[in-house]
Amino acid sequence: LYISVSFSLGIYTTLLLTQTPERILTLTNNKTEIFCELKKEHTGVYWYRWSQERQHFEFLVFSNTLGKATYGTNVSQDRFGVREARSHNSYSLHISHLHPSDSGTYYCSVSQSSQLLLGSGTQLSVVDALPPPPKTTQAPVSKKSVPRITKSKAASWTG
Repeated sequence: LYISVSFSLGIYTTLLLTQTPERILTLTNNKTEIFCELKKEHTGVYWYRWSQERQHFEFLVFSNTLGKATYGTNVSQDRFGVREARSHNSYSLHISHLHPSDSGTYYCSVSQSSQLLLGSGTQLSVVDALPPPPKTTQAPVSKKSVPRITKSKAASWTG
């Protein structure tokens, strides 16, 4: 399902839909969860994925207010699911057994006046290995060198 969405709607979405987190970096075969809080009456929540690679929006799942889910073509019901916290008017999208092809920007969405209002988006990156931390944070190396300096100073004082 290919859908054209006007990004001029973005100004209004932040008032109606709060989506968290902004970015997720996780490993292949892990699971993840994206949250969406709604501040307006609605008939249900749509979830879409924007694929940078394929340059289109893919419809994933629609969950109505009764909790019934309708899935997009080729979307695995075993891996994708929506949970609702009715009292808080919030929904979450769960994805399990992640693989790199799941990477993309995920949007929760509601329909209003035959337009789709989008959440702020969650950028999901699924990788086989997490990147190593920057070299500047390797504290153990500097800790090892500190005692050597104090020892040599101590030796010169005693000599």
